[in-house]
Amino acid sequence: MKMVSSFKAAETKIRYLILLFLSCIAFNVAATVDDEIEHLLSFIKSTDCLYERNGSIYSGEEAVVHIKRKQQYYHDEINSTESFIRLTATKSTLSGKHYFINCPGENSVKSEVWLLEKLREYRIRIAGD
Repeated sequence: MKMVSSFKAAETKIRYLILLFLSCIAFNVAATVDDEIEHLLSFIKSTDCLYERNGSIYSGEEAVVHIKRKQQYYHDEINSTESFIRLTATKSTLSGKHYFINCPGENSVKSEVWLLEKLREYRIRIAGD
């Protein structure tokens, strides 16, 4: 009997350690997504590029205000940086028109393409650190 209770205690400890390990992994993933989103928002806010939304032009700072509003609305659906980009920063929910980025001396590009490229560059830089 003592051996069975000892086995159960060991099994409980192993399950606890596995749960703790998985929780740490989940925390690290969430922190990474939050870091990536924060990086993109900071980048948008400080860029010289302009955000075109429904035919109107906005500064990066104005774009961030709008994106953060949409982020609050879609909070429960955002589970990755890519879903953040797709849900908050690519097109109008009402008109369905895509947002564009207009950078000095460059052709305008869909915001989704631009943001995914900035995310890719950030991930490469972080992986190299």
